[in-house]
Amino acid sequence: MPGAPHCPVFPANNVWNTAITDLPVASQSAAWLVSMSSSTTFLHPDFGPSGDPGAPYGIPFVVVSPLHPLVHVSFDYADQSDRGPYPFGASTPVEGGSKATGDRHAIMVDPATCTLYELYDARYSPAGSTAGSGAIWNLRSNKLRPAGWTSADAAGLPILPGLLSYSEVRSGKITHALRMTAETTDARYIWPARHEAGAREDPSLPPMGARFRLKASFDVRRYSKKAQVVLRAMQQYGLILADNGSNWYFQGTADPRWPIALVDELKTVPASAFQAVDESSLELSPSSGAAR
Repeated sequence: MPGAPHCPVFPANNVWNTAITDLPVASQSAAWLVSMSSSTTFLHPDFGPSGDPGAPYGIPFVVVSPLHPLVHVSFDYADQSDRGPYPFGASTPVEGGSKATGDRHAIMVDPATCTLYELYDARYSPAGSTAGSGAIWNLRSNKLRPAGWTSADAAGLPILPGLLSYSEVRSGKITHALRMTAETTDARYIWPARHEAGAREDPSLPPMGARFRLKASFDVRRYSKKAQVVLRAMQQYGLILADNGSNWYFQGTADPRWPIALVDELKTVPASAFQAVDESSLELSPSSGAAR
């Protein structure tokens, strides 16, 4: 964990950190790709330069001081949120900036306890902070949310382990799946997701928790070295559908160092080069993210 060297981003056997190169193609793969307009769509990195160096696109996170004040947060979805309190404050970075009108995710890590705190639609106020929903995770544990519970993400999954960071790209090694979105999803979820946000029950639509892999036959060698690092991770670890949004958007950290050339290059990868995989063989328990 950057900034918290004694904390893993979940155990090594967590599903986010498990390679899927040998998994079979899901029987619904072709239908899901059609529903996501894959024949006419390209990957879209949901991060990078915004024109404002102080507020790049992407989802920020912060490693807080163990002495950071904890505050109580009032939730719209209180029955599916962890009560807290949360190390949330006026200086906590929020997705899109302090005046953002989007998802406004806020992600905080306590390095002393290896606790991950995530908020959706986070709004700080000395008079009383609010959020749409919130979840607290033990980064050393594979425990999932209760069945049917959301998190700061529609799928009831943690956000942090699915974010691509520029430091990983520079290191030449990415060893986890990436978070992605789809416009329309099935009104059900599959492991490791714990919550759905679909419009209707339709098996031709991808469910929350669906995992997609860049085909091994896709030639990544024609891309730059940095882009190859990302694409090889997509071949080895893939992408996990975690929220509704634009088709084939995948998320990274808010970092002013993202090169626009890399972001533009990744936008040339066709979505048709992906396939959904069946990861049911990895599941050890519905309530655990540990992978077989």
